[in-house]
Amino acid sequence: MENALRRVRSTADYQFGKGVGVKLFPENVDIQYSKATGRIRYVHLNGERLATLRPTDGLLSLSITAAQIVAENRGSAKCFVTVQNDVSEFIADGGDVFAVHVVAVGDEVRAKDEVILLDEGHHVLAVGRALLSASEMKAFRTGVAVKVRRGCAKES
Repeated sequence: MENALRRVRSTADYQFGKGVGVKLFPENVDIQYSKATGRIRYVHLNGERLATLRPTDGLLSLSITAAQIVAENRGSAKCFVTVQNDVSEFIADGGDVFAVHVVAVGDEVRAKDEVILLDEGHHVLAVGRALLSASEMKAFRTGVAVKVRRGCAKES
């Protein structure tokens, strides 16, 4: 268990920024393993899913709850994309983010990274996967920048 907790924490630190793992995964998390492979699959806190360890690349997919924890403890986290307030409702409902609507993005965001979408007031809207890098999101005026996996309106 201790080894598994250290592994998910270090994965979170690598993926989202140093120090995120300890804040996101306290000592009392419940780690579930895949029945087929025996590998870490889900991380729960108080019965609620925080993250899924993706088998394809070994990285974490966050839930809205986990995104809110990361957003509250920003620190050195590097996984945020801020969008215009006028499209925030659409994104909270699970709509994808277009490059033209991106207001700010962490400089270290790369294509295929797990990102947390915020409105201009820094409220969590959704979680998803970046399809463009940070520089491309800033430069492009057309196309999908982030494929939203789950909006906060769907999870509540």
